[in-house]
Amino acid sequence: MPVGARAVPQPQAAVPFLWANPDPMHDFCYRGDKLYCEGLPVERLAKEFGTPLYVYSEHTLTEHFRRLDSSMASIEHTICFAVKSNSNLAVLKTLAALGGGFDIVSAGELQRVMAAGGEPGRCVFAGVGKSESEIELALRRGIYSFTAESEPELRRIDRIAGRLKKVAPVAVRVNPNVAAGGHRKITTGTYENKFGLAQEEIEGVYERAAKLRHLRLRGIQMHIGSQITEVAPFAKAVGKVLPLVKRLQQRHGLEFFSIGGGLGIVYDPALASGSPEWWKTAQAREILTPAKYAARLLPLLEPLRMRILMEPGRFISGNGGILVTRVQYLKRTGKKTFVIVDAAMNDLIRPAFYEAYHEIVPLRRRNGARISSDVVGPICESGDYFCRDRPLPSLGEGDYLALMSAGAYGSVMASNYNSRPLPAEVLVRGRRAAVVRRRQPTQETWRGEALAPWQS
Repeated sequence: MPVGARAVPQPQAAVPFLWANPDPMHDFCYRGDKLYCEGLPVERLAKEFGTPLYVYSEHTLTEHFRRLDSSMASIEHTICFAVKSNSNLAVLKTLAALGGGFDIVSAGELQRVMAAGGEPGRCVFAGVGKSESEIELALRRGIYSFTAESEPELRRIDRIAGRLKKVAPVAVRVNPNVAAGGHRKITTGTYENKFGLAQEEIEGVYERAAKLRHLRLRGIQMHIGSQITEVAPFAKAVGKVLPLVKRLQQRHGLEFFSIGGGLGIVYDPALASGSPEWWKTAQAREILTPAKYAARLLPLLEPLRMRILMEPGRFISGNGGILVTRVQYLKRTGKKTFVIVDAAMNDLIRPAFYEAYHEIVPLRRRNGARISSDVVGPICESGDYFCRDRPLPSLGEGDYLALMSAGAYGSVMASNYNSRPLPAEVLVRGRRAAVVRRRQPTQETWRGEALAPWQS
């Protein structure tokens, strides 16, 4: 064992997270000693397209959409994919082809949806700070509905719609004041958050909005947070809001009720406690699945006879992507083993931003003792890390690693910090792969900048 390395005992029955679930969560698995995405070895992609590299499985994206869609088949519904989780055009095209709608939060996301072949008429436009130009664009393109988050916003939408001689479809976001757990930066459903309006205020807001001539009260929306892995918070929030929804439906003829997104995924194999029976454990702990979600919510929603909108992002895209990186150096101190890789917090910021967990696996499976390691990037920040004190196989310079479950809030949150170019992105279908975002040339990181006239 290398000097300075610290071995970590391994459970005898340890099973890798990859494909441990008999109801598979993604299409990344080992075949022999090689990690595959669908029908292709990931190492081949890394060598052909370079690293850091995002790799997406089209089949995983499709299956997650279809599983959720089929679970809600007994009611009229639309799945509006949250574009903020992954806005790659090829990902959006995959979901548009399945009949999906889209949950957007900016004019840029609306234009991306249209560029990917999505229909504006299947888009809901959320967000607390819509500008006048964004509202105007959305009205001209004919979106399905705005999700308004304040009365000043309703008045602004009414004013712009009047100027354009249009009637704007709107829903108001109700905040049910339900805490759903999870990281404080992704909680949205309590009165301490900036989103929506307090449930007690909503009926008055609808009464006043009904008097605005250029608004059409089309629906009502709620959303309680992100990465929720139990069914109970959803059921609690829907049950709490339902009496209000029924009153507003009768009073204003609402067409739809959006129950938001937030369906979580499994990131951490520690949930399994290293047991081959981990999925049974997960079920006992009520970790969220489409079937469990539907079983609890459909009895509440079916009597409404309204269109139900859902706005999942991470559930569809999260396990559909990985970030591939290459080991640059191993650095051992008296207390630490640092695995220095070519990906960094600018490529995947979730661990630095949210203290988020991503499983990290080698592209070539290794047996033997594990070494407590910190996987870190090259950026000049102490927060530039992907894991700390993680038991990992013995690694060497040039080895490839995959950061799993990186398909949501990965590439979309990437930046050019330290003047690092954005990574390439590849979509896999079976044994075919295509670059769906080229690696950014370094010169493009300063495109749009210029010297002041007196500097030339």
